[in-house]
Amino acid sequence: MGRLCTRPGARRRFALSTAKREFEHYLIRERGLSRRTHARYWWIVERFLSDVSAGDVLVVKAIRAETIIRFILRGVRRSAGRTIQLEASALRAFLRFLFLRGWIPIDLARSVPTVPNRSGATLPRYLPAEQVEQLVRSCNRHTAIGRRDYAILLLLARLGLRGREVIKLTLDDIDWRAGDLVVRGKGDIVHRLPLPHDVGRALATYLRRERQKETRFIFVPVRNPRSGFKDGQAINEIVHQALKRARLEMPTKGVGAHVLRHSLATTMLRRGASLNEIGQILRHRSVNTTAIYAKVDIEGLRSIARPWPIEEQL
Repeated sequence: MGRLCTRPGARRRFALSTAKREFEHYLIRERGLSRRTHARYWWIVERFLSDVSAGDVLVVKAIRAETIIRFILRGVRRSAGRTIQLEASALRAFLRFLFLRGWIPIDLARSVPTVPNRSGATLPRYLPAEQVEQLVRSCNRHTAIGRRDYAILLLLARLGLRGREVIKLTLDDIDWRAGDLVVRGKGDIVHRLPLPHDVGRALATYLRRERQKETRFIFVPVRNPRSGFKDGQAINEIVHQALKRARLEMPTKGVGAHVLRHSLATTMLRRGASLNEIGQILRHRSVNTTAIYAKVDIEGLRSIARPWPIEEQL
């Protein structure tokens, strides 16, 4: 078991399991992040700690700016940009946690290099509105799986829910009289969204036919244990299978529930919705997140593009 040594005068050793448990508490309770995020962060932090440990003991004074920079640079040589951004975020969070707990004397999070964000260099993957409808209609609603998947795909397509938001839905989140749906977003922030008629009808049909008394979760796996999905990857797989059934020409690798979220935003933009309205529907915290959809309005961008300067010939 690894040990974490602290500054002189405090407890000199901490079990690595203690550091992991307190880091998880910090991320979930204080930062509002998910357990899945903690698991991803800790996997990265463990690799960093292996660089600064002496046997089964982690010597805090061995964590220096050059150690941190060397870890990030090594990642740059072996991984893609978004992976490096994740590694930098995880390391920054862990170092700030150590500082706030008093385990290191200075905030070394500032020593983590900034990784360029090139997310704006690509277009969001999306489906045109007619292909979204084709995808939804691919479900066989004469079967239990088809009725479940049909309701899930409508939630993704009409409300832009994230996969993990779908698996968290319970029977208590539906207000049938008011026509509202409670959604727990990032950081467990609660949103109340209007329930479209076709989504409500699909949910009602699914629940009447496939209701499971063992759990309050709305959506459950077909096989036991029927107590809710483990994570959002199950929703991504449902989207993958629907893409195959609908024979849509889109690479399924790396395409999950977010493709329908992007599709909703793109359709709203092309029908005249403002970026502010799209951000409200998708529950974005920052306008910069919504701004990526401006790039898919090619005709709108073409109308404001200035002509390429051409030198007049004499």
